[in-house]
Amino acid sequence: MPASLAACRRRLCLAVAIVCFASSAAAEITIPMTYLRQVVKTPPVLSNLDPIPQDRGIAGAQVALTDTKTTGSFLGQNYSLAVVSVEAEGDFPSAARQALATSKILFLEATPENMLAVADLPEAKNALLFDIASGARRLRDTDCRRNLLHTIAEDAMRADALMQVLKARRWTRTVLIVGPKPEDKAYAETLRASAQKFGVEILASKNWTFDTDLRRAAGQEVPLFTQDFPDYDVLLIADEADDFARYVQDNTWLPRPVAGSDGLRGEGWASVLEQWAAVQLQNRFEEATGREMSSRDYAAWTAVRTIGEAVTRTNSADPAVLRAFILSDKFALDGFKGRSLSYRSWNGQLRQPMPVVNSRALVELTPLDGYLHRTNDMDTLGLDKPESACTAFGE
Repeated sequence: MPASLAACRRRLCLAVAIVCFASSAAAEITIPMTYLRQVVKTPPVLSNLDPIPQDRGIAGAQVALTDTKTTGSFLGQNYSLAVVSVEAEGDFPSAARQALATSKILFLEATPENMLAVADLPEAKNALLFDIASGARRLRDTDCRRNLLHTIAEDAMRADALMQVLKARRWTRTVLIVGPKPEDKAYAETLRASAQKFGVEILASKNWTFDTDLRRAAGQEVPLFTQDFPDYDVLLIADEADDFARYVQDNTWLPRPVAGSDGLRGEGWASVLEQWAAVQLQNRFEEATGREMSSRDYAAWTAVRTIGEAVTRTNSADPAVLRAFILSDKFALDGFKGRSLSYRSWNGQLRQPMPVVNSRALVELTPLDGYLHRTNDMDTLGLDKPESACTAFGE
């Protein structure tokens, strides 16, 4: 090759490199985000074997931030994540107002009431908020907010996933034990609605009334408590505080499986997932935290990854631009569950496959084959568009 031609090519390559560098510098984007957590005083439970990690949720967001920064560093995207904790009796909306002064992307770990209070702030009108903690139906239904999306699985999605599996197994005769706490009663109603939806019968139900130490007396008390149930295939338990359900399994009068809040259950994420590269995500999480990933960690992880994907595809940090893309048919997120994740355009719920698991293995990944839907079979799980009273999304 003539020297002059080689020199010309070197100059051309250098010019291209300079243009690319200048373009990337000009396109640099800053994406400040805030994880806003309401500290909840956890009531005492019978067992202390599974303490709730202090960084639950936060750890998932931080692992996702690391993943997102890896790609963003090549694209001129500067992500940051501030973590703000508000005491149980603190002013959560006031903390959100301060966070919104520097960040228009918030990940909320709070009660439904406080999430709605934040969503209704004037400062949050043009913000993008993510619910990573509450599966309450009201937030996706009558009390939905246009600026609030949901990455935590709706409670009805968990229940529907379980009922699909029970129906497929022909375990359609069930009974139900309901815990004393408000969240237990709410989940019991969700289980009842889901059972009716999928043709699973709840023959009888009882309220849990024990105040004895079941660590000592479960073998005597639980058989007597379950003795008068009619013959059934599965015992459902609504124990969202993870208080007593562990003492029911293998102590019932009839030798039957347990499902619901314990035993066989639907989850947004479970550490027993191994396919679809899920084990790689779990390994990264364990290396960073020293523990297993929970459903709330996964919800926070998907929220941060949603922002990363949307910023990369739109080349924008404008919450309005990001929201429009996230709710569009163009958005797809790899969630390590075998299928791309997307958002329901009518209420902002993350659409995702739901694993039904026991303590040691994946039993099924739902939706199961045969559950058809006019647009997306994942919408057989949870609140479907015709069932939702949400109008804030303009659908």
